[in-house]
Amino acid sequence: MVSFTPDSSVVFDVRPSPNFNERKAGRQPDMIVLHYTGMSDASSALKRLCTAGTEVSAHYVVMEDGNIIQCVRESHRAWHAGTSSWDGDSDVNSASIGIEIVNPGHDLGYPDFPLRQVAAVIALCKGIMLRRKVPKHRVLAHSDVAPARKKDPGEKFPWRLLADSGVGHWVEPAPLTHSDRKFLGTTSDEIMALQRALVRYGYPVLPSGQYDGVTMDAVAAFQRHFRPERVDGIADQSTLTTLTSLLETLPDASKVA
Repeated sequence: MVSFTPDSSVVFDVRPSPNFNERKAGRQPDMIVLHYTGMSDASSALKRLCTAGTEVSAHYVVMEDGNIIQCVRESHRAWHAGTSSWDGDSDVNSASIGIEIVNPGHDLGYPDFPLRQVAAVIALCKGIMLRRKVPKHRVLAHSDVAPARKKDPGEKFPWRLLADSGVGHWVEPAPLTHSDRKFLGTTSDEIMALQRALVRYGYPVLPSGQYDGVTMDAVAAFQRHFRPERVDGIADQSTLTTLTSLLETLPDASKVA
């Protein structure tokens, strides 16, 4: 692969990946999707992302020590999101910049993210947001756009710290309570309202009034990102209040109509 000039001044090295194509219909990215690598070490993850035939890649990889490697030009469509959807758009790869954060993930111990690594993610995202005019509420987790399949970067990822630095949308999570909780299989107008609120925020849910598996997956993804103290896919009052607060603080007033 031919090397290229990195898009970001914070990039340490370029490792070109062959796994990319053109963004569909000339789409300009206005979203950032954060992942963890979910592999035992950084070198294995980089090899997979940069090997032809694996069908996966990302624009950037952020190492544990804070070094950043670019694998795909921002102008190209990296293959990081897989089957996914956000705010009605099922081609997340064309709409986004994908950032892989080196961390073995839930299946391999799931350690905390080092502060140096988090600082690098913040610096990288701030530059992308400025260049690409990415709104704060479109800095998302892989689990947000693919809640049935993915958990990354997970409940240990410090979204609050990112938001304090101007990256991502955040409100203080409502405290946990012993309120009524919505369980799988139940049907009600309250569940319909919850589903519609999740859709307004962007989650791929079909409002039916029934608390089905798709709804539970979306609620769990929401909790991982915005209410990480308890991730169980059950919509308690804390989850509902936090979601309402997020909708009320979106820049697009139509989201809360």
